[in-house]
Amino acid sequence: MMPRTLSKLLITALFAAGLLLSLMTHGTGVITHDPERNIWIPDELTMPLRLQVAYNDEDILFRYRWPQDEPHLYLDVLRYSDGQWVRYGTSPVGPDPHGIYEDRVTMLVDDGSVPEFSRYGGYLTVGDGMRFFTNAATREEIAAHPVLGPERRSDIRKHLPATRSDPGDWRTLVDEDTLAAQRRAGYFLDLWHWRAHRSNPIDVSDDQFVAQYRFGDSGRGPYFTNWDGETRQPRLMFDPDAVGKHALRWEDVSHNIADFDGIYYLAEDFAVPFDPDHAWQEGDVIPRRVLREPAGSRGDIRVDGKGRFADGQWDVTLRRALDTGNPQEDKIMHDGGVYDVGIAVHRHGTGSRWHYVSMPYQVGLGRKAEIQATRFEGDSPDWDQIATYDITLFYPGQVNWPRLNSEIHAGAEYIRQGVPVKFRHNEAQLAQYGVEIEFEQEIRRQWFLTLLLGVALIISFVMSASLLLGRKEED
Repeated sequence: MMPRTLSKLLITALFAAGLLLSLMTHGTGVITHDPERNIWIPDELTMPLRLQVAYNDEDILFRYRWPQDEPHLYLDVLRYSDGQWVRYGTSPVGPDPHGIYEDRVTMLVDDGSVPEFSRYGGYLTVGDGMRFFTNAATREEIAAHPVLGPERRSDIRKHLPATRSDPGDWRTLVDEDTLAAQRRAGYFLDLWHWRAHRSNPIDVSDDQFVAQYRFGDSGRGPYFTNWDGETRQPRLMFDPDAVGKHALRWEDVSHNIADFDGIYYLAEDFAVPFDPDHAWQEGDVIPRRVLREPAGSRGDIRVDGKGRFADGQWDVTLRRALDTGNPQEDKIMHDGGVYDVGIAVHRHGTGSRWHYVSMPYQVGLGRKAEIQATRFEGDSPDWDQIATYDITLFYPGQVNWPRLNSEIHAGAEYIRQGVPVKFRHNEAQLAQYGVEIEFEQEIRRQWFLTLLLGVALIISFVMSASLLLGRKEED
């Protein structure tokens, strides 16, 4: 009897342990923030955006509206602390702990010269080694590159696949002549880049483009860096005669207190050389970016009216000439044309890849398309008469173009066939896929553990039942 009793006890203990472990692990999430691996999952995986598009004989206007709890206007500031100027508001993993990161809206534009963009949108620009990915290329690796090193690149940013001989390896940059030929053929994406701090106060948007890297257009940008590396202090400060103060205050910046009609930024118009002998106080703040009027192709995009946050939403309208005269940096537009766009929004104090993106959409100017631009006469449209389109943006995670074209991705064959992403996925599915990719190993480990426990429970149950039936037969 002893062996049978011990067997029953052991099997019962095994069954109970397996059941307890299963209950303890069932429903426990593997999705968690992991800054060391550049992982931070937003609470909301999708967000809405409203878009209106209007044009006349000369210009095209895009109006973007999106909801959020509060505006984030500050970015990249220098705080006086213990006798030193300390930097705050750089791009962190996820939201900035002090909320010091500006809201942004960006838009990629193509005229059909990058045909994959119309089908797969911004995914096309996310290559190997991207910054803030878990497997991001290191500074040392980039510095050792024969081209990117001398160009003083410190990270890998958006780029198009054909700019690499192997799109799955960021190092394989094609030669300069090939890159120049690609640009002449229109193989680049126009990038409209509006920032709540670095451009909006002076009513402009940065004009950029994506080719083998993300570049600013030629000319002068709307801001420059306010820092002297040798003296470890700002180069410029507020002109007290013009604005009544030498600096902002940390309590206002860290609590995101700003008046759109007040001073929350530093511009050339009211900046003077930094005075190291001034009686600086603990908590004084000077912006590390100084705004200025842009020039050349980089200053082609303006804010129409005022970009403002009110009643729980941003309302931003960007305006640009249909023909800027810069066909190798901007996508030239014409009445009767159809253009592809992909829109992204940064909110809630987040930067870099912690944004929401759209699928690609077609915009038609006098042509039928998903988004119909409305033609107007005069200088400004009546927005109440302009068609409104509701778009869903989603969190893309760490999904890159090499992966989407690899055997790991079940839909790679559809990409090879040119099937657009919209025909197989919606925004919620893409967001979920993005999260799953970030926790691929953890999900597989959890699945294996669940399978193992399930098998153990089945075996122990069968053995227990067999012993019990055997005992009844003996009785």
